[in-house]
Amino acid sequence: MDPLSDVLDLSRVRSALMVSVRACAPWGLDLPQFHGAGFHAITSGTAWLRMGDGDPLQLMPGDVFMLPAGARHRVSSQPDSRCISFDTATKQQLMTPDGDLLLGTSGATTTFVCAAFDYDLDVGEPLMGLLPPLIHVPSDPVSGRDIAAIVELLAMEVGARRPGSRAAAARLLDTLLIAVIRHWLDHQADGEAPSWLRALRDPALARILAVLHERPAEPWTVEGLAREVHVSRATLARRFAEVVGEPPLTYLARWRMHLAAQRLKYSTDTVETIAREVGYNSQYAFNRAFARHRGQPPGRYRRFAGAA
Repeated sequence: MDPLSDVLDLSRVRSALMVSVRACAPWGLDLPQFHGAGFHAITSGTAWLRMGDGDPLQLMPGDVFMLPAGARHRVSSQPDSRCISFDTATKQQLMTPDGDLLLGTSGATTTFVCAAFDYDLDVGEPLMGLLPPLIHVPSDPVSGRDIAAIVELLAMEVGARRPGSRAAAARLLDTLLIAVIRHWLDHQADGEAPSWLRALRDPALARILAVLHERPAEPWTVEGLAREVHVSRATLARRFAEVVGEPPLTYLARWRMHLAAQRLKYSTDTVETIAREVGYNSQYAFNRAFARHRGQPPGRYRRFAGAA
């Protein structure tokens, strides 16, 4: 099993190409806060990114940045360029017949691809809630070569407009999302806040997560998990809590509730069936555990989710 893939599937992450932009200096866009995650990939030229009161960040060809929570941001030709609000009316005004966004007609040209990732805000918390507001992946011929290759392919598909380009671009965006998260994981320091994402860099702990994801209904004990990776119970308990931030069985209980929440929202299985499949022989015990984690019992959660 692959815990990162599991959580991406659980979160129902779906990509959509928003627009391909060709911008001639001077230019600037002010993009509002939105639900989901945002992506920009610079395919040629340079640009500047501004978020809140932070310092401007220069973007070079091949750079990618991701906004996991869809934070408001500004992209422009210069760090102090005036930015126009990017709303529906602006998009329609600037859109070309081919579906590209054209800013200006002369001056140094920058091209970039904008995309959005929609995900279930409720069950997506195990992943998106742990990522920082901004992930910037600079173009790098060594550590960033996989991402650079994806960006190059994405630019080709978007520009060529061949049959199947839209589907190809969507799959490349899915691949780009995973590559960016991997890059972020690889560059985390050991002193970063504990999380299950940090555990993916530890072979023994990654194996434990995989086992818990693969067989969540088993009546696991810390001793049983320790045998899976051939370490002592004390070593596993200490290391897991240190890296993940909670004991193994607490993580398991939380993962079971995320699985149950998704099943309640997107399946017609009975509460009893879902309880059994996430490791509860008693529906009463499952109802209590779910209410403790989600603030309401399973039946009510399902009703409100269906009405949303």
